[in-house]
Amino acid sequence: MVGKEMSLRNRLSKSSEKPEEEDQGNPTKESLEAPSNGRVDIKQLIAKKIQLTAEAEELKPFFMKEVGTHFDDFVTNLIEKSASLDNGGCALTSFSVLEGENKHRAKDFRAPPEHGKIFVIRQSLLDELFEVDHIRTIYHMFIALLILFILSTLVVDYIDEGRLVLEFSVMSYAFGKLPIALWTWCAMFLSTLSLPYFLFQHWARGYSKSSHPVIHSLLHGLLFMVFQIGVLGFGPTYVVLAYTLAPASRCIVVFEQIRFIMKAHSFVRENVPRVLKSAKEESSTVPVPTVNQYLYFLFAPTLIYRDNYPRTPTIRWGYVAMQFAQIFGCLFYVYYVFERLCAPLFRNIKQEPFSARVLVLCVFNSILPGALVLFLTFFAFLHCWLNAFAEMLRFGDRMFYKDWWNSTSYSNYYRTWNVVVHDWLYYYAYKDFLWFFTKRFRSAAMLAVFAVSAIVHEYVLAVSLSFFYPVLFVLFMFFGMAFNFIVNDSRKRPIWNVMMWTSLFAGNGVLLCFYSQEWYARQHCPLKNPTLLDYVRPRSWTCRYVF
Repeated sequence: MVGKEMSLRNRLSKSSEKPEEEDQGNPTKESLEAPSNGRVDIKQLIAKKIQLTAEAEELKPFFMKEVGTHFDDFVTNLIEKSASLDNGGCALTSFSVLEGENKHRAKDFRAPPEHGKIFVIRQSLLDELFEVDHIRTIYHMFIALLILFILSTLVVDYIDEGRLVLEFSVMSYAFGKLPIALWTWCAMFLSTLSLPYFLFQHWARGYSKSSHPVIHSLLHGLLFMVFQIGVLGFGPTYVVLAYTLAPASRCIVVFEQIRFIMKAHSFVRENVPRVLKSAKEESSTVPVPTVNQYLYFLFAPTLIYRDNYPRTPTIRWGYVAMQFAQIFGCLFYVYYVFERLCAPLFRNIKQEPFSARVLVLCVFNSILPGALVLFLTFFAFLHCWLNAFAEMLRFGDRMFYKDWWNSTSYSNYYRTWNVVVHDWLYYYAYKDFLWFFTKRFRSAAMLAVFAVSAIVHEYVLAVSLSFFYPVLFVLFMFFGMAFNFIVNDSRKRPIWNVMMWTSLFAGNGVLLCFYSQEWYARQHCPLKNPTLLDYVRPRSWTCRYVF
C-alpha cells in the first residue's frame, strides 16, 4: 500500500514538475511565440489545455484505483471489527459458555439477542447507487426496454389481428383464485400471531414455578413443533392442492408459509435463552416481549427477532408509492418477457419430440429471458418490496442484499444475494449445527445448510407448479455446492466474476427451459387417472403432442 501511494505521488510530482522543467529549459521559446502586444496566443493556450487534459486522463485510473483500494481497506477493517463483535457474542450464541473451574459446556442458555446480528440504520445499496447518474442510466435502460416490449406487443397484435389486443390472459390466469390465497394468508397470520406467542408466554411464566421444568419445556416444545409442522406446514399446502390455486397464488401462500415458520422459530429461538437466564439468576421479572413487539416483528423485513430495531424518524410516502409502482412495473415486465420471448419459443418447441437438439436450443434461447427474470425478481422483491415495508414501518436497517453482482466466488454470492434469508440460515442453521456437532464439522454444517435450502427451494417450485421435477435441486445441491467449495473466496481476479455471471445466466436458462417444457408437456399431455408416480416422472421426456 505504501509503495502504491509513493508511486502515485511520484507520478503527480513528475507531472507537476515536467511543465516547469520545460518552461525553464526553453525560456526563449515562449518569449518568441508570445506576440509583442502582450495578448495570449490562442494556439499556445489550446496546446497547454490539451497537455493538461492528457496528463489528467493518464493519472485518472491510478487515482481511482487508489481511492478504491483505500475504500476497500476501510470496509474490510469495518467488517473485521463487526465480525469480532459477532465472535464475541458467538461464544454465548453457540452455547460454548465456560463455567467454573471445570469449564464444561453450559447448554442451558444461549446469548441474549444483542450478541447476534447487529442492526444499524443504513440505506439499501441500490438507493445509494441510484444517486450516481451513471448507475441510474442503467435503470433508465431497463425502463426503455420495457417500453419497447410493450410497443412490440402492440404492433405485432395490430398487424396480426388488425386491432389493438390489450389482454393480460397469462397474468389473470397466474393470479387465479387470489381471494382464496388471501383468506389462507389471513388464517396463517392470525395463527402465527396467537399460538406461538401464547405458548411461549405460558411456558415462560410457568417455567420457574414448575416442579418439573424439563417436562414443562418438552410439552410446550412439542406443542410448538405440532404448530410448525401441522398448522403452518400441512395446512396451507393442503389448501393450495385441494383448491387447485393458480401458480402465482400458490407462490404467495407458499412463500408466506415459509416466512411465518421462520419468523416463529426466530421469536422462540431468541427469547427462550433470556427466560432460562432469568430463571437461573432467580430474577423476579420474566422477560416476555409484548404483543406489539411481536406484531411489529411479523411485518418487519427481517427474520431475526429483536425487541426493538433502529427506526427512521419519518415515513416518506412518496418513496413507498414509488416502490409499489416499480413492483407493478416489474410484474408487467415479466409478463412481456414471457409474451415476447418465452411463448413463441415454447410454442415452436412443443411441435417437436423431446431430443438433445431441442433441449440445447431451448436452453440457449432461454438464457436471455431467464437473466431478465432474475434481475426483475431481485429488484421487485429484495429491493422494492422490502424497502416499501421498511419505509412504512420506519425500519432503519435496509441492508437486504449486498453487492452480489461483484462476486468472484459462489460463496460470496450466496452470502450477498439475499442477506435476509442468509442471516437466518447462518444464525439458526449453521451455528446451531456447530453447537450440536462441535466446530470440527464446519463442512458438514455447510452441507446441511445447502441441503435445507435446496429442499425448500424445490418444495416451493413443486407446490407452485403442481409437479416434482428436481432440476433446481440438482443444480443447487450438486453444482452450486461444488462451486461453493471450488470457486471460493480466494478467487479475486475479474475473470472469476465473468465465470460467475456466465454460470449464473446458464443456470437460469436451464431452469426456465426445463420447467417450461415440463409445464407445456403436462398441459398438452394430461393423464386421465394420474398416480403418485406420474407426478414425479417427467412428462416432457415421453409426451407426444396431439393437435
